Amino acid sequence: MGLRCMSQPLVTNIGEAWRVASLSIDRLDARLLVQHVAGCTHVDLLARPNQALSTDQLARLGALVKRRSDGEPLAYLVNLAEFYSLEFHVTPAVLIPRPETELLVELAIERLQSLKAPRIVDLGTGCGILAVTLKYRHPAAIVSAVDLSPAALEVARINAARHAVEVSFLEGDWYVPLGGARFDLIVANPPYIEYADPHLQQNGLPFEPLMALSDGVDGGDGLACIRAIVIDAARHLLPDGWLLIEHGYNQAARVRDLLWSAGFSNVASWPDLSKVERVSGGCLD
Repeated sequence: MGLRCMSQPLVTNIGEAWRVASLSIDRLDARLLVQHVAGCTHVDLLARPNQALSTDQLARLGALVKRRSDGEPLAYLVNLAEFYSLEFHVTPAVLIPRPETELLVELAIERLQSLKAPRIVDLGTGCGILAVTLKYRHPAAIVSAVDLSPAALEVARINAARHAVEVSFLEGDWYVPLGGARFDLIVANPPYIEYADPHLQQNGLPFEPLMALSDGVDGGDGLACIRAIVIDAARHLLPDGWLLIEHGYNQAARVRDLLWSAGFSNVASWPDLSKVERVSGGCLD
């Protein structure tokens, strides 16, 4: 549709751009796209709606509105997402942060309170939300983060720099680049959606990296990555160390069984704000 309706005059300012864009997409999304392109704030939109837009800005906005109307997530269009009250740079190379993952951060912080300089590793870090947030909230922590994707690690490095935190980023498959290193806490939000799950074709997920959503095992149960993390965790945890893993809405019981079988104690699952058991974990004595 662009930013010119057949019955409307040519758009020239941010107020009119917002109104016209809202005819094609959600009004809030339209506002955020106008602010992104114009470099203005919500207050500017309300107080100075006649602020002019250049031809190039209008073209960019029109393209972004079209992409949003086609289902592309807003976070990829503005390259920004909020997580745990922090802003993170995101690109299509990484998953968009979800609010339910904040539960994993809260559980991790609880287990770090009594430790002066805990060693933490974030497996499958993506854009780095877990590693960066935990280091930001616990500056004395020694934090490492692993991902198989070089593009994801580049995004994570940008976010570490954005929040002025020091994180050691390592490229590789789960524990492989860690050697014999051991940690007080392992956190992970691995791929856990079943490969053929129809949800992968809904709600913007086709735009997100499949390797970060599903383990890719055709006919599997979505737990292949979680199994790999749980099975090898004992070799990388210090005494009384914890493993915390985010998983799917219907996987808690199976993840708890994996943890018990691997020798963990204090095994439990915790619900997110929607009352869904979203994180499971245990302690290695």
